[in-house]
Amino acid sequence: MMRKQLILASASPRRKELMQDSGLPFQIIPSKKEEIVPLHLPAAQAIEQLALQKASDIFTQHPDAVVIGCDTMVIWKEERLGKPKDQADALRMLKMLSNQTHEVITGVALLSKTHTILFHETTKVTFYDLEEELLTAYVASDEPYDKAGAYGIQGMGKLLVKSIEGDYFNVVGLPISRVYRELLPLLHE
Repeated sequence: MMRKQLILASASPRRKELMQDSGLPFQIIPSKKEEIVPLHLPAAQAIEQLALQKASDIFTQHPDAVVIGCDTMVIWKEERLGKPKDQADALRMLKMLSNQTHEVITGVALLSKTHTILFHETTKVTFYDLEEELLTAYVASDEPYDKAGAYGIQGMGKLLVKSIEGDYFNVVGLPISRVYRELLPLLHE
């Protein structure tokens, strides 16, 4: 039996679904705070800090809860790829990733009255050499625009992916197995 309220500080439907699959009761209260990307930090630590910003925003309003903040970024040759600004930006990103291996890093922050837990998961994703016809169709869909690196592995974007090395759910946006294990002690304090 959980003793604490659990809050997911994200509006992502993919993260919501993964949390529902965990069986843990939770509510969603998305952070509306403007993200300040700490560019001076290495990518993994910067992503953890973005997750912490989101979790902290909600935790200040709900200090008796356990809050989960998350952020996902695609890294290719040291370039940090967030969500595309428009169709041209999505196409640019996907062409860069074509026939290449990149990393998907999700930073997670778990906050409670007694703990601040920060971690990240990294998954390597390799794309096929992408055909122009597929790229055109994919960019014309709504799928690329709210996702880091301009693709979602769980949707039509699965047609782009040749292989992955690491946690699939991390690429979806939440390394749920690790989150679950890190959360349990906090929920029973």
